[in-house]
Amino acid sequence: MSPIISVSNLSKVYGSGFKALNNINLEIRRGEIFALLGPNGAGKTTLISIVCGIANPTHGEVAVGGHDIIKDYRAARSMIGLVPQELHTDAFETVWATVSFSRGLFGKSKNPAHIEKVLKDLSLWDKKDNKIVTLSGGMKRRVMIAKALSHEPQVLFLDEPTAGVDVELRKGMWEVVRALQASGVTIILTTHYLEEAEEMADRVGVINRGEIILVEDKATLMQKLGKKQLTLHLHDRIDTIPPALAAYNLELSGDGRAVTYDYDTKGDRTGITSLLTDLRNAGVRISDLDTEQSSLEDIFVSLVRQV
Repeated sequence: MSPIISVSNLSKVYGSGFKALNNINLEIRRGEIFALLGPNGAGKTTLISIVCGIANPTHGEVAVGGHDIIKDYRAARSMIGLVPQELHTDAFETVWATVSFSRGLFGKSKNPAHIEKVLKDLSLWDKKDNKIVTLSGGMKRRVMIAKALSHEPQVLFLDEPTAGVDVELRKGMWEVVRALQASGVTIILTTHYLEEAEEMADRVGVINRGEIILVEDKATLMQKLGKKQLTLHLHDRIDTIPPALAAYNLELSGDGRAVTYDYDTKGDRTGITSLLTDLRNAGVRISDLDTEQSSLEDIFVSLVRQV
């Protein structure tokens, strides 16, 4: 199946000479949830802006559903819904009016039933006659999503969609995202809540300093780069790691009553058995132990630090 979004050799250089994007190549699969991760200033919003036709590329090509974003702008843009970071709404319009107006901007005929469904799915139906100015920040964010969905797009960009949204509303939004994916909508999201990306995404892309440094299925990424950490709680306090244990690169906790050992989940041998033997031979007694798997956030931080 051909990708719904194809980005080829894409670069963006501003008039000041700053290169925001450098030779980006990326394909987004139809119907997937793709998480684009990167630190502030990495190029996430610039990339989204170019795909959505808000900014012009300096070099390269982008196609959405086979439509070139420059040569066939109208067809490409009609396939996309965008929820930007900033809240841009007409403060004195009602929820119903502003969402309906957004549909009309894409040349779509009126469809009150669709607008009603969108508002109900986003728990906005009881606010349909409220002016935007009277809504909370979380509700305004939901209105932005409703506007993006008003013209029935096949691709939805969510740029930091849950920023400033409380936990309850955030969970509700992700239920909507799952339902949209189930209906065939492709979701591309950027987020600082990495636990959400870990829970929701099918694939993860990491961008840093304007370059894509990794694109991987989430499960494969966790398997390839995930580490496990073994914490050994000691029966007696120690001041230093015995020299005989230096090869294990153990870390001693602040109070001297625990040591941690990192091991590779994909390795043939974890080294735990030999570590326990060497600890015993060094006279270090263990009272308890536990393990912890690396999170997507740990992996992300590690990747960015390597660049």
